[in-house]
Amino acid sequence: MSDFNEMNLGPRWYVVHTYSGYENKVKTNLEKIIENRHLEHLIYEVFIPMETIVEQKDDEEKITESKLFPSYVLVKMTMTDESWHVVRNITGVTGFVGPGSKPSPLTDEEAEAIISEKKTTQVSLQVGDMVDIVDGVFADLSGRLDEISPDGNEVTVIVSTLGRDMPIKLEMKQIRKKAE
Repeated sequence: MSDFNEMNLGPRWYVVHTYSGYENKVKTNLEKIIENRHLEHLIYEVFIPMETIVEQKDDEEKITESKLFPSYVLVKMTMTDESWHVVRNITGVTGFVGPGSKPSPLTDEEAEAIISEKKTTQVSLQVGDMVDIVDGVFADLSGRLDEISPDGNEVTVIVSTLGRDMPIKLEMKQIRKKAE
C-alpha cells in the first residue's frame, strides 16, 4: 500500500467491491465504525445504488427495489491511510476498484449518474395489444398499442375515431390492457 496521505484528493466517491449479498452488511458495519471511531471527517457517506422497478399488471402496481450494481458499494471519503484501512478491513469487502492496490475515484459526472435515482417500468403489455385509456382527455376510448418508449413510461396508442386512425401519445399509467 502506498502513502495515500501524500496524494490526498479530498472527498471523492470510490467503488468498493464486496462479496455477493454482503452490500447491506458492509454499509451497516462501515456506518457503525465511522460513528464509533468518530471518522465523519474522513468517510462521509456510504451508498448502495438501487433501482426502483414498477411492474404494472392489469390494475395492480407492484414496486420493488433491486441493486443496480450487485457486489458494489459506493463510499464518499477522503482517501488516507486510515480511511483506506478502515474500509478495506470491513468483513465482506474484497477491495477497492482500481488498478492494483490503488483505488481510483469516480469522476463527478460518473458519481452523479449513479447516485441519481433510476426508475424502470416493466409492463405486461406488448405492441399490438388492445388497451383501454383510463385517464386524461381520451379516457373511455380504446385502441391498439403501437409503440412503447425505451424507458417504458410513454406509449403511443392508435385510436379509430371519425373513420380514421389517430395516434395518441400517453403515459403508461393512463392505459390498461383491454379485458378479454
